[in-house]
Amino acid sequence: MSTRATRATRARIFAGAVVLAALPALAGTPAAAQSSASPSGVQLDFLGERELPNAMPFQGTTVGGLSAISYDARTGTYYLISDDRSQTGPARFYTAHIDLSDGTLKGVELTGTHPWLRPDGTTFPPTSTASATVAPDPEGIAVDPRDGGLVWTSEGERIVPSDGPALLGDPWIRRATTTGAYLGQLPLPPQLRMNSQEFGPRKNQTLEGVTFTPDGRRIVTAMEDPLYQDGDAPTPEHGALTRITVHDTRTGQPLAQYAYPLEPLFAPPPAGSTDTNGVSDLVSLGHARFLVLERASIYADNNWKARIYLVDLHGATDVLGRDSLTAPSARPVKPVHKTLVTDLSDVPGLPRVDNVEGITLGPRLPDGRRTVVLVSDDNFAARQVTQFIAFAIHGI
Repeated sequence: MSTRATRATRARIFAGAVVLAALPALAGTPAAAQSSASPSGVQLDFLGERELPNAMPFQGTTVGGLSAISYDARTGTYYLISDDRSQTGPARFYTAHIDLSDGTLKGVELTGTHPWLRPDGTTFPPTSTASATVAPDPEGIAVDPRDGGLVWTSEGERIVPSDGPALLGDPWIRRATTTGAYLGQLPLPPQLRMNSQEFGPRKNQTLEGVTFTPDGRRIVTAMEDPLYQDGDAPTPEHGALTRITVHDTRTGQPLAQYAYPLEPLFAPPPAGSTDTNGVSDLVSLGHARFLVLERASIYADNNWKARIYLVDLHGATDVLGRDSLTAPSARPVKPVHKTLVTDLSDVPGLPRVDNVEGITLGPRLPDGRRTVVLVSDDNFAARQVTQFIAFAIHGI
């Protein structure tokens, strides 16, 4: 990209096209689309993939760490949250235009960026144990379908040294304007607060995904992995239970909570690694149904797995207020029902699967199909990519 282009306030990025011409077309879908049907009855037609340049400069920031995506149907704007903990720049989010006008993913254009602001209107400084400062760990973002306001989540912090005081920061769900100004914070169930003991969330495994229901009346969040008291994180030998929480949008109060069954880790990790599988995002379909994105890795090998599930809360046990889901004395728990929609590794024409962390419903195509857009978090690493992946979806 030219120096002039990188200084522009708007950056249009058209990454290398995915080569699909040799793949057979499907009747009734664009020639570039490939279908992925599942026992859920939901079908995804692949519309393409685009990648942003690594460490791309944009309006004084370095683009990277894009951990969630949300679409505002009122304005056609996409919101993307970066998980930069005020290291390369202030904790922030981006806006974007994504071109799906002809039924393929033609391009991605970043259109703006804003820092998240504290209640006093200042930006967040980096985490510092010396000053007991905790920066947010931004992970989830969602647009209120009624007024276009934002909610965003932070995973908080848990640093527990063996020879000094703990540095703790609770996860949060905050409300904000579309320019990042603070508007309030939702109360959390006490089980989701950080603790220096092995009770509550693990470090970097807390509030990962957030979505509004289509009517805007509920905010729904997903914990990435289990609380300490809910059992071990997934390994190749076993899965785990994490938690989905439903909040009232008006009051912010938690109304219900459900156990979500995570898949086992897809491959053996190296000794001593923290590799596991977890929920990275979710998007509401209405009527207590969601698309949930699970993401796993063998990080040393840059080997990523991302799967989309159709999830239904009907019939699941409300576990709000329960300290543990798995303790011997705990009452039996019926988790939510989930069905695999697609494993991205099995999508024909998708050139690679990176650290895919975000999912949203996009606009309808001219033929009536709704779109689904995914984004990956490159961890600000040269060996990874920021990729956008688009599908058209049937059966929701």
